[in-house]
Amino acid sequence: QVQLVESGGGLVQPGGSLRLSCAVSGTIPGISAMGWYRQVPGKERELVANKPSSGSPEYADSVKGRFTISRDNAKNTVYLEMNSLKPEDTAVYICKAIVLLRYGSTWSGSWGRGTQVTVSG
Repeated sequence: QVQLVESGGGLVQPGGSLRLSCAVSGTIPGISAMGWYRQVPGKERELVANKPSSGSPEYADSVKGRFTISRDNAKNTVYLEMNSLKPEDTAVYICKAIVLLRYGSTWSGSWGRGTQVTVSG
């Protein structure tokens, strides 16, 4: 009984910026790591950025220095600030969270439906 809802995608020109949000809805015992993936049709899903509950965030080499992941734990929300966007960043961006759905259960991964980011101009 958990849902991840992404928002903030859209169409931007090369060099532009976007900020994606992913909110975890539902009352659940816990949320651990949260991160962002992206996928293009016909290509493998790619890890873009990941933020563990503790420790430093991790980034794909292709976005390092341009993207920043952050979290607001009080709102159960993770963000992805994307700057200096390139056409090759065009993809569906998908949120993932490691969640504990019920006390006494195991931690498991939950996925959002994705939000489209298109960089063109």
